[in-house]
Amino acid sequence: MTTAPLAGKTALVTGGSGSIGTACAQALAADGARVLIMGRRGEALQASRSKIMAALPSAEIAICAGDAGSEEDVGRALQQAHSLADRLDILVPTVGGSGFAPFLSTSVADLRRDLDLNITTAFIAMRLGAPLMKAGGSIICISSTAATLPFPALSTYCASKAGLEGLIRTVADELGALGIRVNAVRPGLTRSEATSDMFADPAVIGRFLEQTPLKRTGEPEDIAAAVAYLAGPGSSWVTGQSFAVDGGQELRRNPDLLGAG
Repeated sequence: MTTAPLAGKTALVTGGSGSIGTACAQALAADGARVLIMGRRGEALQASRSKIMAALPSAEIAICAGDAGSEEDVGRALQQAHSLADRLDILVPTVGGSGFAPFLSTSVADLRRDLDLNITTAFIAMRLGAPLMKAGGSIICISSTAATLPFPALSTYCASKAGLEGLIRTVADELGALGIRVNAVRPGLTRSEATSDMFADPAVIGRFLEQTPLKRTGEPEDIAAAVAYLAGPGSSWVTGQSFAVDGGQELRRNPDLLGAG
């Protein structure tokens, strides 16, 4: 009988009630990990847990309501995850986001919001989580192709995701001595609650597909598969990396949704 690659491991996924967070939790559970999902709304967390359990009846899925931007809440979730089996092996901070606005209509408050959403939430999870991890631990953040490709109307999002990747490289360098790996997945346009308006507009999707060699948009499971790889033994010599899961879009460009495309 083949042992699941993450058997005996414990994982925490922040933003665990979102589409990508739920898919990541399910992928980790499918590989044998016990998983705690954290999010702000208890009802949404229960729904995510039920969805995962329906697919994986033997999975061990715990929930913890809290704000990923709160050190107190994240610390509580980390301790709860660690207490599941007296260990923490995998940390997946998935919280992030932005709003569309041309640069000249963007405020300092918009910038600070995006820095908090996309960098501070990951920083808190890593800073408080790493001391609970031992050699062999893996941290996987969720970046974006916006970290490397300019995207009109998303200047603060691009800046914050690029900053996240800078943070990841430095943290990976420092934590390498402890045997803890730090990487990121860089999604292209992926179906989620945050992108529902874009997916509802065929013209917008068409502009993205023009710039995507594989000619399809992403699903949460595409991102989760990459996260599971980075969490598992197959990536044991990989750290400080952020790689695109985007259908090849980074070979081209982001569409200009403000102009003619």
